[in-house]
Amino acid sequence: MKIRKAVITAAGWGTRFLPATKSQPKEMLPLVDKPIIQYVIEEAVDSGIEHIIMVTALGKHAMENHFDRSFELEDVLKRKGDDKRLEEVQRISDIARICYVRQKEQLGLGHAVSMAKDLVGNEPFALFLPDDLIASEVPAMRQMIGVYDRYESSVIAVEPVPSEKTSAYGIINPKQIEERVFQVMDLIEKPSPEKAPSNLGIVGRYILMPDIFDMFDNVAPGAIGEIQLTDALRVLLKHQVIYAYQFEGIRYDTGEPLGFLKASIEYALKRPDLGPAFKQYLQQLDITD
Repeated sequence: MKIRKAVITAAGWGTRFLPATKSQPKEMLPLVDKPIIQYVIEEAVDSGIEHIIMVTALGKHAMENHFDRSFELEDVLKRKGDDKRLEEVQRISDIARICYVRQKEQLGLGHAVSMAKDLVGNEPFALFLPDDLIASEVPAMRQMIGVYDRYESSVIAVEPVPSEKTSAYGIINPKQIEERVFQVMDLIEKPSPEKAPSNLGIVGRYILMPDIFDMFDNVAPGAIGEIQLTDALRVLLKHQVIYAYQFEGIRYDTGEPLGFLKASIEYALKRPDLGPAFKQYLQQLDITD
């Protein structure tokens, strides 16, 4: 079955960016001149996805407004004769079919995904965690859909992580099937380096079979009452084969300030209208101290 739908979880508080996120969603922080969430939706659209389900929470109206029509703004741009910007804002409002569902309590990533059950229905779907931006020639999710098309099973994105950072990731126990493709034998959430079965950490792209929704009912909440996606995947693994794909591209963790700054610089340097002048500016900076 074709991957037609994507779930994007955007219900977190964004506490690592306070006070900037006190009154605006972290997903709306501008990376160069586009909000983070727009890059993720563009990846989904460029991967052939037709319908996007956004899991949001209280105070996230700015995202809905961003992808809606703004007739007043369009009128201003028309009267100014600013056709380029007019075309861009109209493109944003027509970029995809987007609907929204709320996570009313912060009960973990697994719980957030479960909020989309009725809208996803009984079909496989893509899952995006918008903190992770992946720069690649072929969209990372399109790469993963290629793996799904071959194996018709769940696929999770992985990348090599330093051994000292395994405790920050879900780590898979892999069995290599083909180049960059692994069968997942087990998943361990945030293991210490000595207990990690590999250096392949799970990052924020998944293709999931609809059976995952039933798995959420079979996992116990953690110590702070949260339902974790990794725990549900471990239950699913008892019933189905799960594959992992080491994507081609560079991942940026925009959910923390340093990763956001790195992404901002890299994306700006790649822009033909900004990159050359920005590179020249960076070269002039005295950063030896």
